[in-house]
Amino acid sequence: MKLAGKVALITGGNSGIGLATAKQFVKEGAYIFITGRRETELAAAAKEIRGNVTAIPGDVSNLDDLDRLFAGIKREKGKLDIVFANAGVAKFVPFGTITEELYDWTFDINVKGLLFTVQKALPLMPDGASIILNASIVASKGMADCSVYSATKAAVRSFARTWTTDLKARRIRVNVVSPGYIDTPPWRSIEAAEQRIEALSKTVPLGRFGTAEETAKAVVFLASDDSSYIAGTELFVDGGFAQV
Repeated sequence: MKLAGKVALITGGNSGIGLATAKQFVKEGAYIFITGRRETELAAAAKEIRGNVTAIPGDVSNLDDLDRLFAGIKREKGKLDIVFANAGVAKFVPFGTITEELYDWTFDINVKGLLFTVQKALPLMPDGASIILNASIVASKGMADCSVYSATKAAVRSFARTWTTDLKARRIRVNVVSPGYIDTPPWRSIEAAEQRIEALSKTVPLGRFGTAEETAKAVVFLASDDSSYIAGTELFVDGGFAQV
């Protein structure tokens, strides 16, 4: 098991990529903490994972919630070997109709929340630990109607570079996973979901959406010693979409 004896935190661990990664981490031997804003959904996720998991509700953009989260981790396990900063939000609106509320909401969760999640985790992380940040192909692609969301993910990509330098004395590896079109619950809730997914799949070189489980396996790779000489990089899980 690639993560035997490791303690990990997954933010946004209640659904989609976060939940799939939580399951994969436990399968690989880790004890995990998951957090998310929707308490009922978080409790259901912990039940679905079944063992080696503690669920602590909270909003990553609320620093008091983060302090409570890390106090709980310190009390229960005393350390964190892996942080997967996965929590994020997205709303797509045309340029020209962006509101201050949309900007603040998106940056507060995707940038501020991620930054302080990692910073507050550092005192619990031993030398040689692993940090994985969830970005997106939109950090590299100029896609319509998602300028604010794309900017937040570009900031996440930048964090991996600067934090790799900041943490080099501690040999803490910081890497990014950038998913493309992944079949997660939000896609299934849109109007004409099947038709939209089918149309977008044709733009992907592999001809389909990816799965949350496929993304989770990439995160396990970056969390484990299999990637022991990889730092500051971006691993695309996108079927080739951003590459060709």
